[in-house]
Amino acid sequence: MFVFYDTETTGTSTRFDQILQFAAILTDDDLKECDRYQVRCRLLPHIVPSPSALLANRLTPRLLTDKALLSHYEATPKILAKLREWSPAIFIGYNSIHFDEELLRQAFFQTLHPLYITNTGGNARGDLMRVLYAASFYYPESVVIPQGGGGRGQSYKLGDVAAANRYPPGKLHEAMADVEASIFLARHIKNRAPQVWEAMRDRAYKEKVIDLITNEKLLSLTDFYFGNPYTWLVTYCGRNPDRDSQVAVFDLAYDPKNYLELPVEKLIEVLNKRPKVIRSVRANAQPIFMPADLAPRSIGARTLGGDELQRRVRVIRQNRDFQERVGQALSGRYPQKEPSPHVEERIYNEFPSAADLRTIDRFHRRDWSERPMFAGRLADERLKELAERLVYIEHPEVLPKRDRSRMDGWLQDRIHATVDVPWTTVPKALRGVADLLRTCAGPDATLLKELRVFLEEL
Repeated sequence: MFVFYDTETTGTSTRFDQILQFAAILTDDDLKECDRYQVRCRLLPHIVPSPSALLANRLTPRLLTDKALLSHYEATPKILAKLREWSPAIFIGYNSIHFDEELLRQAFFQTLHPLYITNTGGNARGDLMRVLYAASFYYPESVVIPQGGGGRGQSYKLGDVAAANRYPPGKLHEAMADVEASIFLARHIKNRAPQVWEAMRDRAYKEKVIDLITNEKLLSLTDFYFGNPYTWLVTYCGRNPDRDSQVAVFDLAYDPKNYLELPVEKLIEVLNKRPKVIRSVRANAQPIFMPADLAPRSIGARTLGGDELQRRVRVIRQNRDFQERVGQALSGRYPQKEPSPHVEERIYNEFPSAADLRTIDRFHRRDWSERPMFAGRLADERLKELAERLVYIEHPEVLPKRDRSRMDGWLQDRIHATVDVPWTTVPKALRGVADLLRTCAGPDATLLKELRVFLEEL
């Protein structure tokens, strides 16, 4: 089973923007629709929407604040319940691993729900953009990738690729329409490049990726940067002991004899400099691994004789000490950072304790008048802050006067901040509206003027 999903949001920050619309379609393995679901929610009071995002989504301030819509807190558990109902499945969006899924996790985090629904309990996660990358590179006749504007090479935007492959014109930048376009492209790839579809389906599972890397001695690894493909012939050379989804592969265009005896400190330098002799791969992010014989003959390692290529593979695979040091280098690659002052950026800092999970369960079940008490019992300061925020947003009248006054101050500081902060503020949004109005006309200008009135009222 597959769950294709998409979100419409207030902006592009995966930490500080919010989901406004969530849409998903459940399909069987043949990509035939079995069920669908969508939900909209209101704008959170501390979120200032990006003008460019509202233009893309065609969302007006009136739609954002419609009292008939569910609140963000009311909508999120409904999404979670539907995804659990459809599990186990492969959850797949378009550019979702780096965007939609991060926003979905942030929504779960900020409403005190489990984060990892898409890759636990038998579920796996994929990204249709990565599937298209693989198909367009390894089987270029299977899909048309159009040229982008301004001489910037090929465009992998969902609307551009769908149109180039004869998807009927429709309303994109609306969550359900984007889901339907994604399924169209998925069927297209499944029919025209079944080898890619099956391979990338397996790459959605972390365990299958790790098995592939550790058992297959020679693989072709491809990734895209700014829409351009890069490919290497690689072999496994280590795994992070502290993060089991992070593995390392060695680019066989380089002679391993120059690296096998390096200490951990020098291997960290190798990992951090270019060209990348040792590449870090996230096994849980659907990496594009394909059989080595599909790699282009022009890449460096393919120019080596077969005997030399096999020798390089052999000396790396047999050197367990080297693999262990590479794993240690992955673990020590980045220095420990000071925790962010912003709770949204501490989403992955730690797992909640069993005691806090029990308190969260009671928090969700009790009357709002009792929830401030349960918020105060949380030991994890992140969760305590988020629980207090939920009470303030949903039912501020149940807070003691002093706490409500403190949260009023937080809200004003949040949306009116004049210092440099990593989220959209009223001053930033007003500047954005002014910039866009210089070049917009017609319905776009009307929407922007409505937004300007809304921001000025804030």
